[in-house]
Parts: sequence; structure tokens; C-alpha cells
Amino acid sequence: MRRMTVTMLGLLFLVAQCRAEKAPPLRESYPPRQVAEGVWVIHGPLGVPSPRNQGFMNNPAFVLTDAGVVVIDPGSSVQVGETVLGEIRKVTSKPVVAVFDTHVHGDHWLGNQAIADAFPDARIYAHPKMIERVARGAGEEWLEVMRKLTKGATDGTRVVPPTVAVRDGDEIDIGGVRFRILHDGKAHTDTDIMLLLPRKSVIFLGDNAGNGRMLRMNDGSFRGNIRALDRALASGAKVFVPGHGLSGGAEVAAGYRDYLRTLYEGVKALYDEDLSDFEMKPKLLPKLAHWKKWVDFDSLVGSHVSLAYLEVEAEAF
Repeated sequence: MRRMTVTMLGLLFLVAQCRAEKAPPLRESYPPRQVAEGVWVIHGPLGVPSPRNQGFMNNPAFVLTDAGVVVIDPGSSVQVGETVLGEIRKVTSKPVVAVFDTHVHGDHWLGNQAIADAFPDARIYAHPKMIERVARGAGEEWLEVMRKLTKGATDGTRVVPPTVAVRDGDEIDIGGVRFRILHDGKAHTDTDIMLLLPRKSVIFLGDNAGNGRMLRMNDGSFRGNIRALDRALASGAKVFVPGHGLSGGAEVAAGYRDYLRTLYEGVKALYDEDLSDFEMKPKLLPKLAHWKKWVDFDSLVGSHVSLAYLEVEAEAF
């Protein structure tokens, strides 16, 4: 019995060691695309985290300034963050001096580790609600989510939280580039920031918008998300960078806003007819046909209807 106990403890120790080991780097290369002068975006593949994409599926970006490089959303793991640094080094030898995390969902910011390891003096900015959530354990939760969905492809990642709080209306000047913070309460989450670069006419939407891919709304508000995208469209930006999918013009923000609005207003009209949420989906699908080929439409539209129903119901009371 004692020998068996020792053997089991040894096996558990080996399993823990294996989990702690760093997984291999990304297999695929993802060259950045310059969307404006000094502004680059690495457009990740569409879809949810998986062994195939090794957890990489967001849009990390970097901005060249006189003081150094600013990174936006360095990705879901240390492996993704290192890939981002590798692409930055192909463009410039300047150090990374700052990072902005657009919201609390870990597929966007767990790559902070790679930046902090290489550039420990880089400041990491986020909304105060995100900083609070990470302090309460959101990072560890996302580490486990990513590990499970990718079957260990993100192993070796640790939580490096943002520490510098930014709020709506704040303007941070870094090396001659101004970053204006936009926060409209609860949108995709209640931790979202959008980043407007006025002199470059670029806005980073975070997950307030996807392009060609549906996004979960479990932590969000349809009305709030629509309001945030209306504000982005009125910002004067010409280049719109979504959290997932290709960057483009105003159609990027308008396309996702119109989906949210069509669905929400459709649910509200059917709610007024006293239909239940499960009765609404088949009636709404024809109105949503424009978006039916978007990645994850089939898997998420039902939950979107249910969540919109709850929001409409709450508004009615």
C-alpha cells in the first residue's frame, strides 16, 4: 500500500510538472498588416481557441512612436505574445514601452507575460474594472479555459495583470502619439476600452465588434454595445480594427452594430407579441440572413436571442 501511495504521488508530481512545462511556439506565421502610418495589426484566424490554432484568434496590434512601441491586446498566451514580439522586431528595434488591454477576456491579454518578460518597464493599461476582476482571479480562470480548449497548447503562460487604470476620456501621449480612451459602460463587457488615435484616424474596437465572426454576449449588453459602436462611428476614425476579423473602414463597426440592432429590435418586437425566446429564433433568422455565414453564427445566435430577451425583459420592468 505504501509503495502504491508513493507511486501515485510520483505520478501526480509528473503530471503537475508536465502541465507547468512551456508548450511549443505557434506553428503558423501571421505577418502583420500596416493599416495606417506606424500602425500594424496581426489578424488572427477566426474561431474559438483550439489545438489547431493553439489559442491564437484575436487581433494583436502595435503602434510605433518616438518613445518606443505600444502593443494593443498581445493575445491569449505567452506563445502568442512571443509571436507578436517576433513580428515587431521585423519592423523595428525599438523597445515596447506600453501595452493596452481592451477587456478582461483572456484571449486578448494573457500575452502580457511575453511583453513583461522582455520589457519589464513597459506600462500595462486597462480599465479599472478589468484590473479589479483580474485581482479577483479572472486571469487564473482564463488560464484554465485556454488550457482546456487548446489541450495544453498555452501551457507555461502565467497571469501578468494590467496595473495602470484608464477611464473614459483619458488621453495618454506616448512618443508623440495620442491614445484617447473610450468607455461606454457595459458593452461587450463592462471592462471594455476602445482606443482612438486621432492623428492617425484609427480606432481599436476591442470585442465591441467582430468582422466575419460572431462574439459571445454573456457578459455584455446589446443596447450598450450598440451605443459604443455608434460612438466609434462618430469618432472621425477612418480605420476600424475589430477584436476578431479583418480591419477596414466604417463598415466594420456598422456591420456588427447592425447585427446587434436587428436582433435586439427583433426580439423586442416579438416580446411585445408575448412570444417566448425559443419561439423567436425561427422568426428572426430571415432578418439575420446577412450574417448567417459569419463564423460561429449557428452556435451563438440562439444564445444571443435568449440574452437579448432577458435584457428586453429587464428593460420592461
